[in-house]
Amino acid sequence: MMGVGKTTIGKSLAKNLSYNFTDIDRVIENKEGTSINLIFKNKGEKYFRKLENKISLKELKNKKSVISLGGGAFIDNSIRRIVKDLTISFWLDVSVDELVKRLRKTKKRPLLFKKNLNETINKIYLERKKIYSEADHRIKCNYLSPEEIVDQILKLYEKTRN
Repeated sequence: MMGVGKTTIGKSLAKNLSYNFTDIDRVIENKEGTSINLIFKNKGEKYFRKLENKISLKELKNKKSVISLGGGAFIDNSIRRIVKDLTISFWLDVSVDELVKRLRKTKKRPLLFKKNLNETINKIYLERKKIYSEADHRIKCNYLSPEEIVDQILKLYEKTRN
């Protein structure tokens, strides 16, 4: 979900593991030479999702990488299938109230440009929650520091590899 700290956690996790870090949203922005916000505005969500699918499927095949998928990527069946087949996945779960606090002032999230932020975030979270729960592991992040989240992921990752 947007605003949970995927990039912050992913970078730290990759550093701890001596792996590469890939943020799919940044790869898309670099490829397109513009922000996600402007891609949505100028080319539409359908164009963005198609690009996200293509790039995510390619990046997910890389070994020794920590990948931060966009908040909507795991909803895509083909991305989710590859994630389940080739990777170990983590759902960074944050409450709607905390997400509202974190995302209140954002100007970068095209799905949040509606009038009622709380209602919009709640709707997106409820739509995605069931699919997010298909991740291998769920980390409840509300009261954890980034370091504590990374430590939990590292412990779960090591158990899974053994």
